[in-house]
Order: sequence, then C-alpha cells, then structure tokens
Amino acid sequence: MQDDVTQRASVASGLPARNVQNPVAAQAAGEQPAGGGAAATVGPQSYLTLRYRVTLPDGTDAVSTFGARAATLALGTGQLAEPLERCLIGMQAGERTAFTLDAEAAFGLRNPELVQRIARDALPRELDDEAGSQMAFTDASGARFAGTLVEYDATHAVFDFNHPLAGRTVVFEAEIIGIL
Repeated sequence: MQDDVTQRASVASGLPARNVQNPVAAQAAGEQPAGGGAAATVGPQSYLTLRYRVTLPDGTDAVSTFGARAATLALGTGQLAEPLERCLIGMQAGERTAFTLDAEAAFGLRNPELVQRIARDALPRELDDEAGSQMAFTDASGARFAGTLVEYDATHAVFDFNHPLAGRTVVFEAEIIGIL
C-alpha cells in the first residue's frame, strides 16, 4: 500500500509513484520500470538527457527542469546528487516516474554538528550578511562546499553546512528523454 506522500505525488502528477527508501533494493524487490523489450535502460555510468523535478511533499519545487531546457549529464560524475541518480537506474527512454524519498534516503538527516559558528575576521570582508545567503568554502584539502548563513553579529557568523534539503522528504520526478 502506498503511503500518503506517495499517493499525493502520484495523484498530483498523474505518474506512477514509488515510495523509495532504497531505490536499488526496490528494483531488487521486483519494482521494474514500465515498458519492456530491449529498450536501453539507465545504468550507473549512463550518459543521458532528462527532465527532472525535486519537490517537497506540499508540491513546492526545490528545482525543476520541466518547462525549461532538458539536462544532459553523465551519471556517477557528481552532476546529479547520488540518491537521485540511484532512482534513475533501470529506467528506460520515454519513461516518466515520481519517486518519494524519505529524508534519510534523499539528502540525509540534519546533523547539528554541521551548524558552525565562525569568527567574522576569518570570513571575507564582502560577506553577504543576509540570512539564507550561501557562501562557498574550501577546506585544507582543497575540497569546496557551501554553507548557508543562519545568523551573524559583530564578531561571529553561524553557517549551516547541511544540504538545504537535509531532514526533508522529497519527491523526485524524472522523465528520461534519451540514453546515449
């Protein structure tokens, strides 16, 4: 039986819906994409063109390429979040499906340790001090990551380094246009 969020996603979009806690396990359990035959299917290293949307259960879009130019990307390269990539595995060209991912399966649970207080003098002078603004950081190894400004005062700024959708159930809708 589908849960309420999955039912809403299916009814709102008119698409087949899957409640996904682990997309690979769902496929192993026999949830196969629509269609059949020898059509190309998305694999872990596929290069494909698709339209996709990530929404909150209330229907608010977090990101969408529907109504815009389709995205062309290579899976396994970090161009699309890994949890979303896993949903695409096994889909076929022409297929359109909505997946409901709980918080842990989507962008993870919120980690309070990723909310950090940083001295203002360690930050660039041109800091955009509007709450909600994002800033790029580089760690000692050269890795880049983003933090969202939560609050600031004369001496410190508080940044949240959790993914903006961490701790939230999301609906991921994808339409595979082509698999190259």
